[in-house]
Amino acid sequence: MADNNSAEEKLLDGSAWDEFCDALKQAGRVLQSEKAPQDAFNRAEGYRYLTRLLRGGLESYLEFSDPLFPQLRCGAHETIKLGADNPDNRYESAPVRSQYDYRITGKRNTVSYLGISTTINKYGSGGTMEVTGHLDHRDLDIAEDGTFEINISREQKPGNWLPLAEESNSVLVRQTFQDRIGEQAADLKIERIGAADDRPEPLNPEKLHRGLVGATMWVHGAAQMFENWAESFLPTMNQLPPADQDYCQSIGGDPNIFYFHSAWQLADDEVLVIEAPDIPECETWNFQLDNWWMESLDYRHHTIHVNKHTAHYEPDGGVRVVVSHTDPGVPNWIETAGHNMGTMCWRWIGAQRHPLVTTRVMKLADL
Repeated sequence: MADNNSAEEKLLDGSAWDEFCDALKQAGRVLQSEKAPQDAFNRAEGYRYLTRLLRGGLESYLEFSDPLFPQLRCGAHETIKLGADNPDNRYESAPVRSQYDYRITGKRNTVSYLGISTTINKYGSGGTMEVTGHLDHRDLDIAEDGTFEINISREQKPGNWLPLAEESNSVLVRQTFQDRIGEQAADLKIERIGAADDRPEPLNPEKLHRGLVGATMWVHGAAQMFENWAESFLPTMNQLPPADQDYCQSIGGDPNIFYFHSAWQLADDEVLVIEAPDIPECETWNFQLDNWWMESLDYRHHTIHVNKHTAHYEPDGGVRVVVSHTDPGVPNWIETAGHNMGTMCWRWIGAQRHPLVTTRVMKLADL
């Protein structure tokens, strides 16, 4: 990484911006992988995906990058998506460093699931996100009025404590809703202990250069990682086997979640039927449909996922989900939203058992 003098030189002669643009051009080559879809529709979604990663990267590495003054920001939502982002989730993160102590204060409210982790986020450099500490709402000591406080530090603290490892660099929050309309998100704030009378330093050339480099590394690293993962699903096309749980955890998966991942592809007259005859006791579960780039499909305007609360159940307690291009006239219809292929994910959240699900491709007329 450039020191402040060389960063200033790169800024003044324009090479910092040139390197930024060249790195983005390099990231675009990820979309040209031999096994990635080659049609214009999926390629267009791929380039939009890179712009979304860039927006998220610039926010993370430039605008909200200071571990001395961390802020929880929502980095994956309706228009920034990656890694089979869960439509039932609100994701938030903040930068931290292990030489400091932090505090999260909040109010629990009514969201179904609240999980908070410290991580070593290396999406831009190594393609991993190791969880170094984790708490969820079941672990928290919460006051009668719903408020709570969490200490985040290397050394253990009394009460609610979230450990930092030496290399921890991020706090990740997942709030999982079963009913977006009826549940209220937890109110959360993070602060560095001792920061009350301090102020952030103004931008300097080195900070700008570091932010631009970090953002492009994020775009390239995340795009390559999830492209590789999508390609690994091709041997199980239209099946939904358990994912490699160790790998899921290594890239930031919630320790309370058991994941199923794969790819799907349907002709215009075909449907994919997914059956879960055995629903375990759990916090919640869900299924979602994603595009090739592992972005959840547009859940603002289409029904592309189902969960424990929204599902229709069979008389025996099981669930049948039907993925179809057009309305098949049956419950639990998942819309393909103009896609004929992509990836998909099933989650058991907070379950002690992880029953398998079955899949079969049928003609729409035979459903």
